[in-house]
Amino acid sequence: MFMKETLQLIKKLVKIPSPSGNTEKVISFVESYLKDFQVKMKRNHKGGLIVTIPGKNDSQHRMLTAHVDTLGAIVKDIKSNGRLMIDLIGGFNYNSIEGEYCQIETSNCQVYTGTILMHQTSVHVYKEAGKLERNQKNMEVRIDERVHNAQDVRELGIEVGDFISFDPRVEITTSGFIKSRHLDDKASVALLLDLIKKISLESIELPYTTHFLISNNEEIGYGGNSNIPIETIEYLAVDMGAIGDGQATDEYTVSICAKDSSGPYHYGLRKKLVELAKKHNIEYKVDIYPYYGSDASAAIRSGHDLVHGLIGPGIDASHAFERTHTTSLEHTAKLLYCYVLSEMNI
Repeated sequence: MFMKETLQLIKKLVKIPSPSGNTEKVISFVESYLKDFQVKMKRNHKGGLIVTIPGKNDSQHRMLTAHVDTLGAIVKDIKSNGRLMIDLIGGFNYNSIEGEYCQIETSNCQVYTGTILMHQTSVHVYKEAGKLERNQKNMEVRIDERVHNAQDVRELGIEVGDFISFDPRVEITTSGFIKSRHLDDKASVALLLDLIKKISLESIELPYTTHFLISNNEEIGYGGNSNIPIETIEYLAVDMGAIGDGQATDEYTVSICAKDSSGPYHYGLRKKLVELAKKHNIEYKVDIYPYYGSDASAAIRSGHDLVHGLIGPGIDASHAFERTHTTSLEHTAKLLYCYVLSEMNI
């Protein structure tokens, strides 16, 4: 029952458009979800949400974070043919969005649908269609409206700077997989919301005052680098584990990061997470993510004196057509629960 509810929560989250820079709707959803659990909440000036649960020890704090902002795009130019040139939000390749359905949200909150295509898509017209580079020049948004030129588009209210979000195409399979865009990092957000719910409903006393940051600028590098109480000693980012050649991470275990592009994570905290996993029969993999950064590494770069760590479910095809399995979510949830009830190694 727990995992069924978690999957439905992930499904709701990924369906809410929230490219970095336009996350008001999803943050409001999270606030609404948590309002019945009698937890202290506040927004930071960047628009992220901070939940605080008092612990037995209020002089030493923990912070956990996951991010609701996602990859997306923004209107770069309105072309003379009535199509849109786009600029990417976040680190991904143009080929990963070719053929994707999308939504364009105007500054006055009108929403139009469209499809992201190569300009030279038709093989009946463009002989070199398959060989041309997928880049900003060649790719465009075909709007689902009768538009023939830039003026037609502007009359709809669409302008440069309007946000574009991608259809998540979320699906839950009978074999236990969930596949969708934006599992990075809305799967982890769902796990933190479940954890907050459990702590509240079961009146669990935490050993330390614990903050949960639902950040909204991680994909552009600075979601979790501020609003960290000075009492915070441990800072744990909950984000996806990257899968690929040479990686230990898979879709069935919790991934514990030893190092990413920012450097090694705190060795003592990493060893503690491994010890907790072993003690509680949680299946895990320790891994290195070569082209990756997290809210925890952003916090360290911004000068905070912290013990930082990173765990998360294993996500296949990250920043593209993502997928994970319920067992990975379950093992991540178990490790999170054991972690917030554990003592600090200080």
